[in-house]
Amino acid sequence: MVPDGHRHDPAVDAPTRTALIERYKAGYDEVVAALEGIDDAALDARPGPDEWTAREVVHHLADSEMTSALRLRKLLAEDSPRIEPYDEAGFARRLPYDRPIEPSLEALRGARSSTASILERLPQSAWTRGGHHPEHDRYTVEDWLEIYAAHAFDHADQIRRARSGASVRP
Repeated sequence: MVPDGHRHDPAVDAPTRTALIERYKAGYDEVVAALEGIDDAALDARPGPDEWTAREVVHHLADSEMTSALRLRKLLAEDSPRIEPYDEAGFARRLPYDRPIEPSLEALRGARSSTASILERLPQSAWTRGGHHPEHDRYTVEDWLEIYAAHAFDHADQIRRARSGASVRP
């Protein structure tokens, strides 16, 4: 790390970064596609004893997206911020995850849309800004993008698995 607390050699080249931003922007649509035609029974089917239902996944995505949006803003606006982890399982246990999914989908859409407009306008120098995350140590804007470009897609796949697991249950 250099004295100002920022890497000056981006790990991701510009075309890869552009692709990651496009993937990030497409995440909401991927989740909506995974939910297409789902009914309440399928939303609430638990594919395994320790697995989340599709409804719980949607609420997690909203919680995570709002948290991640704030994390990115801290990385960009503060010098060497501490990026706090959050207990996603605790959120799922303590927040009412049995509620309707539409407001959570809207939170996911809004956070992604607002954040994407920031990502598309960042200067080259912003991508190496970073802070400290106890689970990742050094945590940069590029690290953030790599994680969250995949996040909604990973959970859309989880929703699909939950739906297919639910369809074969008696």
